[in-house]
Amino acid sequence: MSVTALAPGRGEHGLLGKLLAMVRAEFRTEVYLPAPDDPVFRSSRCTVPDCDRVTAQWGLRNGHVIRWRKRGRPPMPEFLAAPGRPVRGRGELRACTVVGCRFGVNGKGLCSQHYDRWARAGRPDLAEWVAPMLPPPDDAIECRLPFCELWAHAPRRIFCRGHDDRWRRVGCPDLERFVLDCQLNGTAAVDLRGLPAQLTLEFQYGLQCRADARRRTTAPGYVMQAIRLATRAGATSLLDLSEEQWREQARTGRSREPVLFLIEVRDAIETLRDGAGWETEYPRDVWRLDKLPGIAVPHAATAPRGRLHFDRITQPWLRELGKRWLRLRLTSGMSLTTAHNSLEAVACFSRFLAHTGIDRLADVDRLLLERHLAWVASESGGWGLKKTRIQGLNLFFQAIRRHHWDDTLPGTAAYYPDDTPPEPEQVSRSLAEHVMTQVESEDNLDRWMDPAGRLITLILMRCGLRISSALTLDFDCLIHDAQEAPYLRYFNTKMKREAAVPIDEDVQAAIRDQQQRVLNRWPQGTAVLFPRPNSNVSGTMRIGYGSYRKKLKRWLATCEIRDEHGRLIHLTPHQWRHTFACRLINRDVPQEVVRVLLDHESSRMTAHYARITDQTVRRRWEAAMKVNIKGERVALAEDGPLGQAQWAKTRYGIATQTLPNGYCGLPVQKSCPHANACLTCPVFLTGPEFLPELREQHHRTLTLIDNATGCGHTRVAEMNQQVVDNLDRMIHELEDNEGEEAADAG
Repeated sequence: MSVTALAPGRGEHGLLGKLLAMVRAEFRTEVYLPAPDDPVFRSSRCTVPDCDRVTAQWGLRNGHVIRWRKRGRPPMPEFLAAPGRPVRGRGELRACTVVGCRFGVNGKGLCSQHYDRWARAGRPDLAEWVAPMLPPPDDAIECRLPFCELWAHAPRRIFCRGHDDRWRRVGCPDLERFVLDCQLNGTAAVDLRGLPAQLTLEFQYGLQCRADARRRTTAPGYVMQAIRLATRAGATSLLDLSEEQWREQARTGRSREPVLFLIEVRDAIETLRDGAGWETEYPRDVWRLDKLPGIAVPHAATAPRGRLHFDRITQPWLRELGKRWLRLRLTSGMSLTTAHNSLEAVACFSRFLAHTGIDRLADVDRLLLERHLAWVASESGGWGLKKTRIQGLNLFFQAIRRHHWDDTLPGTAAYYPDDTPPEPEQVSRSLAEHVMTQVESEDNLDRWMDPAGRLITLILMRCGLRISSALTLDFDCLIHDAQEAPYLRYFNTKMKREAAVPIDEDVQAAIRDQQQRVLNRWPQGTAVLFPRPNSNVSGTMRIGYGSYRKKLKRWLATCEIRDEHGRLIHLTPHQWRHTFACRLINRDVPQEVVRVLLDHESSRMTAHYARITDQTVRRRWEAAMKVNIKGERVALAEDGPLGQAQWAKTRYGIATQTLPNGYCGLPVQKSCPHANACLTCPVFLTGPEFLPELREQHHRTLTLIDNATGCGHTRVAEMNQQVVDNLDRMIHELEDNEGEEAADAG
């Protein structure tokens, strides 16, 4: 028996009763006409003067759009200056030109009666013809359409001549319906007439939900397209088709808005019928994440509308275990991205089991997992995806054992750390200074058409935030310390916690300006610093990542940002975070400070940037010519074990010797006869004029010895002790000499 059959109160009569109870009186009408100032169902007027129709495209009503295209799409100001005669609408038709006659025109500007008299008179020149005064008929009535004051053109007719012709051309429909159709033509009305009773209630409920949410604006024209889509499908209820089937029905449409509205209404109807929560979603093979309480991403404007497709797991027993595992992980605070990755691991294993013909958990042993490792390695995808498929499945097996979900799982069914493919060598993703000089240029930043996009870019470059954290900044994101220094308070979307980063006055001023722009647009206030500019009634919906990426791409193309080879640059927002970190490391900012600024959980990730920076230093070292004491050029070996060891030796010497004018190239394993190339050289000379430098070097060398001793680096301490001894003797001798000279002078 299906889940639908098991659920209580799922019958159509139960749903119909709920709809009747939920739909309010203002929405329970066959023709819903939003108020002109409705903040949700908005439609702008046609920009053609004296046209009262709503916009279809390009700021024009449909009739004017057709006329504009036939003219060859001239510039819009040129078209608006001469749009032509009014297109068919609700205006009064032309009356007979004879004074006092209110019949409609038949020909030559005359009604049928005056036209007949004119024809009988031999068709004289109309300017000279004296029209006879015909008394109005005793039973003359005005046209039935309320906006037309012409007389009905014949006895027992209720329309003027022109409107009677229109009525007959559309098949002589019901008079009242035709009158209402003419009145609604070109308005922002939502017409539900002719729909099945339940489908009518469903759309009424959908309109009510959209109006109550006050989040997104919706053009009534899109609602009408959704209604026509449901009519063409022959549906008596939106639940007749699944979400995917509705998407397939609308695949040929030019706009995605109508089908999105229809799917949202269907979703609301299904929630009204079935309810929401784990008891409802768990039996489904496709989980709707927005229906699961407590798993919405913090600081997100709306609940996530993602889906978890367990229908990708073909084995029923494996699908049930996967559901239990994902429910446990989601309720324990796992991120949605990790949830999708975990499901991918189980779905991949399902495909492997189907390929091998295994259909029991008891047959999943180490031998089978070794075959699975080979199968994953042969599948398409990068290192990260393959690692996720292996490690995620291992966590899945651990959960089965820990919670005793199925004790038939063999104990040998496990992966080991070295089963995961080795991580490829990381390449620095930081941007070259040549590129950063261009993107940080004030002239280029001023080319942003959107001030919000400019500010987001500035925050990414100067604060090192992830793009997800920047887009979810709160309106009140500025804080100050006791010295009134500004900080940017943000939500670390990866670690799910609040953090702060110091900012300069320029960024603070730009944030103040953005806050003022938001208040000008939404005077009632909003909690969002970067609201979506369109279809955002309450201002609570944030700019999406895709929207910013499109704006960034246009800005980069406008500024013609190029790399060192003259090619147009392609970058991602996250590269600014890498650049921010590498710049700090290059400026000798302590790694712990960098960790705090980036809000890393541990120093492990921060060390990644330090490692990348070390590679950058090596490239710079190799690019410059080095010579030894004999004047011979020195070069490092190519990449490989020897090259890595040689670079480690060189880097160690740079870090552990206080050389004022060079580097130490001696292997760390050898004892050094000259711990400092100058201060231990037998031909080194100095004098009183160098006392400040000698004292400073003495202090730095003592500090180095203390640090080395504290870390257990005895070799480093011994190497520099000889330098300290020599410095002590030289400084003491020079100071004694200064004292003697001063005494002699006295």
